[in-house]
Amino acid sequence: MIDDLEYNTEREHLIIPEYGRHLQKMINYAKTRETKEERNKLAKAIISVMGNLQPHLRDVPDFQHKLWDQLFIMSDFELDADSPFPKPSKEELSSSPDPLRYPQNHPKYRFYGNNIKTMIDVARTWDDGEMKDALIYTIANHMKKCYLNWNKDSVEDSVIFDHLYELSEGKINLKNSEEDLSDSASLMRAKSKYGSKGGKKSKKKYSSSRKRY
Repeated sequence: MIDDLEYNTEREHLIIPEYGRHLQKMINYAKTRETKEERNKLAKAIISVMGNLQPHLRDVPDFQHKLWDQLFIMSDFELDADSPFPKPSKEELSSSPDPLRYPQNHPKYRFYGNNIKTMIDVARTWDDGEMKDALIYTIANHMKKCYLNWNKDSVEDSVIFDHLYELSEGKINLKNSEEDLSDSASLMRAKSKYGSKGGKKSKKKYSSSRKRY
């Protein structure tokens, strides 16, 4: 009996361990069948067992397609059986994914962020009118708020207008505008009011109940 014991270090490597070793043995057995009719029958039975072992995948789109792909992957692409879906290839599985494209731009005014530049570019494409004017002033006010978050002081509207003119490549010009942006005090007050809900009160409560050790 001791001679029949198997250790995991001596067993076959499991390609998808979630299904367990018994299912892997079933797939290995199906690979050895001589007739394709028998292999197809065993493959469908194995797919049924795999579906019962992974019930959470039933709500996933292309559930059956995923199971058949896993079946061929676990057979090391050596199971010659008919599939209702295109069979995956070993080259496709081992190939590296395409590299993600990360933004490589280094904006001059980093405290505004990349989204502001994107919003400015969108505003430049809009036709002149009230909607465009409203969008531009919304962007300018948001730029002022971002500037205050970085500078934590006051800022003149002219500075924001200059930055907006520069970031829009001269397409948006509010330098001669008679309309003012929101004042710095109201922007900072709105920020402090929002932060006090979970900031000052919770901090005061914590400090009063803190124990000394």
